[in-house]
This record gives sequence, structure tokens and C-alpha cells, in this order.
Amino acid sequence: MTDVRGPTNALTQSRERPASTTSGYGMLLVLLLSIVAVIAAITRIDIMDDVIVVSWIVVATAVFLFVSCGFYLLQPNQAVVITLFGAYKGTDRTTGLRWTLPWMGKKKISARANNIISERIKVNDLRGNPIEMAAQVVWRVTDTAQALFDVDDYKAFVMVQIEAAVRTIGSRYPYDDFEHQEITLRGNHDQVGSELRAELIARLTVAGITVDECGFTHLAYAQEIAGAMLRRQQAQAVVAARTTLVEGAVGMVEMALAQLSAKNVVELDDERRAAMVSNLMVVLCGERDTQPVVNAGSLYQ
Repeated sequence: MTDVRGPTNALTQSRERPASTTSGYGMLLVLLLSIVAVIAAITRIDIMDDVIVVSWIVVATAVFLFVSCGFYLLQPNQAVVITLFGAYKGTDRTTGLRWTLPWMGKKKISARANNIISERIKVNDLRGNPIEMAAQVVWRVTDTAQALFDVDDYKAFVMVQIEAAVRTIGSRYPYDDFEHQEITLRGNHDQVGSELRAELIARLTVAGITVDECGFTHLAYAQEIAGAMLRRQQAQAVVAARTTLVEGAVGMVEMALAQLSAKNVVELDDERRAAMVSNLMVVLCGERDTQPVVNAGSLYQ
């Protein structure tokens, strides 16, 4: 049997390579010589044959136009992508005045760092709670051929991938963990930011773009649950504070009873020991100031 398979439509990735261009300062000298030739021909129009003068002027003008159409200027951290009738011929990153053949297509692209703050988007975290997130990303083009030929609009591509990466990272972790046992979006900024950068680099590699820095500029519960989550945080904080208070009070009561027994200050039976423990716990755990009560009846007995 014959194995019949359809054609594969795999994306052929472009790769940046140096373009064959030259310095524009040498061609500038050629441009100046053509101007001098035209001036010299005009000044000698009475001495030389008219046909020779006209030919000289035509040739010098043609050279002037040919050379002047090939100039372009590159500033630091800029590049020019050279094409010939749609075919990629290389990228020139050499700064200064440059020159190439006039029929070559020239497309400037910036290799400088770009800073973007994304819009706030609503994401469900690991526990399903809706949260609002926004990220700040510093990115730059590293491969000009991929940026121009492998994606339609690399700047719009960056914006879409930032939103997708923020949604991915936001759904991977909970917003907060009050028991401090999990990695959270709010409590582990460095780790979550590193994962966001790795996610963005993986997504933007196809466009020849890298990410230098990123982080969250906005991270909060969505408005519809913000009030409830605030009350939950307050309740859990109160519970945690009372737990710490009770643990400390129990330790103090144990220490007090141990020292009273060791120094023979007073002999306590089980009933009085229970009463003392109760009184000490009330005093140590109470929110109001203590008010001592003297049992007058016991003094007169």
C-alpha cells in the first residue's frame, strides 16, 4: 500500500545575516565628483564640442542620481533590512552614513529597548478567584529578519503575547496563602516575575524578540470580591493573633505554676489550681484591663 500524506505547512523561520553594503562616505566623494563634472562641463561649453559637453552632463547627472538614491543613515541601535524584489538580502547594523544599490529595498527597524505597561485584565487564579493584573515589560528586537518576516506586525504580536503570558502565570498560582505554605502571586514577586519573563521569552522567540525585564504593576482582587476577601483577611489575621496570644498565655501559666510549686510559695489542690489557671488565662487573654477583686470574707475567717 502507498502511504499518502498531505503537504506539511511548517513555518520556515528566517535568520538574520549581515547585508552586503558599503560606507556612504566613499560614495559621497563620487557624488561630489559628479557635481564638479557637471560644473566643469558648463564652464567649458564654449571651448568643447556641444555633443561632448551634453554627453558629459548627461553621464554626470546619471551618476549623481544613481549614487544619491542609495544613501541611508543609521543611528546607534538601529538596523536596516535590505531586500531585493521581496527577497531578504541581509541586515545592516553599522552606524553612520551607509550606501547600497538604489534598487535595493531598505526597511529601518529599531533595536532599542521598548517599555510597555499592559492593560489591566481579569484573571482567575489557581483557586478560581477573579483578580486584576497588569504587567510592565521591557523588550527589544534581537533578530530583525524574524521580526519583519515571521510575524505580520511584531509590535501587536508583543502586546497579544504579554496578555496571554499574564493569564497563564495568573492562573498557575493563588493570589494569596494565609498559611504561607504555597507560592503566591502576592508573596513571591521575584519567582513569579522570573516565570513570567521565561514564559514571554518562549512566546516571543518566533518573532526574534527577547525580554530584558518584566514584573507586575497591578495585582489585586476583582471589585466584586474585594470586600469579602478583605473581611476574610481581617478574620484570619484576628484568628492568627489570638492563636499566638493563647500559646503565649499557656506557656506563662505553666511557668507560673511550676515556679510556685518549686519555691513552695503556696500549696494548691486540684480545685485551686484549676481556679488559678482559669483566672490567669482570663487575665492574659482578655482585651480589657484587669480589675482586682478582694474576697473580704476570706480575710475575716
